[in-house]
Amino acid sequence: MVDIREVPEDGIARAQEHAYLVFHDRPEPEGRARHHALLSRCDRLGAYDGDTLVGFMAAHPFRLTVPGTELACPGLTFVSVAPTHRRRGVLTALMDEQLRRARAAGSPLVCLWASEAAIYGRFGYGPATQGLTIEIDSSRPLALRISPDPRPLRLVDPADALAVIGPRHEAARRTRAGRPSRSPARWTEEWLCEQDEEDEELGPPRILVLGAPGEPAEGYVLYRTKQESDDGTARTPRLVRVDELEAATPAVAAALWTYLASLDLTGTVRAWGRPADDPLLSFAADRDQVRVTAQYPALWLRLADVGQALTARSWAAPVELVLDLADPRVPANAGRFRLKAGPDGATKGSRAGHGGGGGRADRPRRCPAQAGSPIRAAAMPKPLFRTALDSPPPCRRRSSSP
Repeated sequence: MVDIREVPEDGIARAQEHAYLVFHDRPEPEGRARHHALLSRCDRLGAYDGDTLVGFMAAHPFRLTVPGTELACPGLTFVSVAPTHRRRGVLTALMDEQLRRARAAGSPLVCLWASEAAIYGRFGYGPATQGLTIEIDSSRPLALRISPDPRPLRLVDPADALAVIGPRHEAARRTRAGRPSRSPARWTEEWLCEQDEEDEELGPPRILVLGAPGEPAEGYVLYRTKQESDDGTARTPRLVRVDELEAATPAVAAALWTYLASLDLTGTVRAWGRPADDPLLSFAADRDQVRVTAQYPALWLRLADVGQALTARSWAAPVELVLDLADPRVPANAGRFRLKAGPDGATKGSRAGHGGGGGRADRPRRCPAQAGSPIRAAAMPKPLFRTALDSPPPCRRRSSSP
């Protein structure tokens, strides 16, 4: 019988080895140290067959932006089951216990980036945001429909970057639904780390900021470069990989994209995890030069507490209806739930009976908890991107971490 319990601090190294086995990974010592530090800050659950760890998951203590506010939302990572114990209910037991703990802690949502999309729908997760991979052919000047912001650009040392770009990231996060909080430790260990864990050929992080020293950054881009290939006779132009780009206005974004596309000795700019309505797609004059090469579900959400999740957020328009919810994993979510939201954003929620009340609110809408639906920033104050996301850290894109 498998027992689900917390993984103590002195069990982290064993949990790492378990996860590396499942993910077919073999990090260098520096990467192992980063993972250990990350897991020490997470809530950790293990599945034990006797004294043997056969399943593991960790949860970042995130806050997630939703329309009108932000909510506690654990972010799952290192979700893994030993190959000897697959299809024996280990993952189900871990997921159920994690949801129970989230509800008990007052967290109405749980999030993750799915390494395998087919898995998590079974546990009530659904895609909440969409992501794009965008590529720019930078062998020629970037053609734009708008004028870039003319203010100065400057490169910032990674050691000094957090104080400069952190406030801009936080300002952007608070106006885009679907963005988790980012601690200083995550910045330094996962985003600004010298070596990219997934691709050793990538160079160190480069941070470009728009704005004069001493003034708030109006925008920034975090990128790395690499030699795309070397056939022994000729080198191809370098790739510019964009890990994150934030801008206060489309003109600021245009200035940052123009810089990236103008770097000498480069031929391609590739940006992964861009929002589905990235303004670059609107102000690029040549869509043969700027192409969407992939679209995919990004952040996945699970409603741990339906009532709290629906009533804590704001709504852009009046709504009054009854939701008929089925949730075999969290029985407390099941049943009819009356939702009423006014134009001022105030919401009311209550358990609804099966009769009475009259009107539209008595016509239930069947909403199985297993089905995910997009979270839109309709009630946010002038979001730059209506549907936004936060890509997993560049050094852990194969995990389930948001």
